[in-house]
Amino acid sequence: MPSAVIPIIAGHIGAAWTDAGICTLTLPQATPQQALALLPPRHARASPADPLLLDLTQRLQRYFSGDPVGFDDLPLDLSGVSPFRRAVLETVRRIPRGHVRPYRDIAIALGKPGAARAVGGAMANNPVCIIVPCHRVIASDGRLGGFGGGLDMKQRLLDRERRAPALAQASA
Repeated sequence: MPSAVIPIIAGHIGAAWTDAGICTLTLPQATPQQALALLPPRHARASPADPLLLDLTQRLQRYFSGDPVGFDDLPLDLSGVSPFRRAVLETVRRIPRGHVRPYRDIAIALGKPGAARAVGGAMANNPVCIIVPCHRVIASDGRLGGFGGGLDMKQRLLDRERRAPALAQASA
């Protein structure tokens, strides 16, 4: 399984992938060693010329610099995730940039209106943060709720996305 640490303006992101797609993407860490420590145990350093790594690096660096960047077309390998959590991740991945959705609404969209806490559990174990924007999921009362990177980081990500122009406008 190839892996890499990607330097961004906010620190270092660990990434690992299989032939099927990205299976791990960490939140920004202070050091490359911290990002590496969060990757799956059986990973090997990717070639710097790996096309997926080059594309992912460019997108993440632009995203954290405030550019409107999409991640919808990046392949994911969620084979290690339960069917329910995979459904949650796929639903959350469709939340548009600059928008938020309550945990409850995600549960309702999945046909499981009483599963808001289970949605929160899936978000807490999101293996591909940023690509699946768990920071866009909030409490029903508008509070931020939890976030593995801390509420300050969640707020910064949301603020960054709200300030950036829309993707459609960026390509015009």
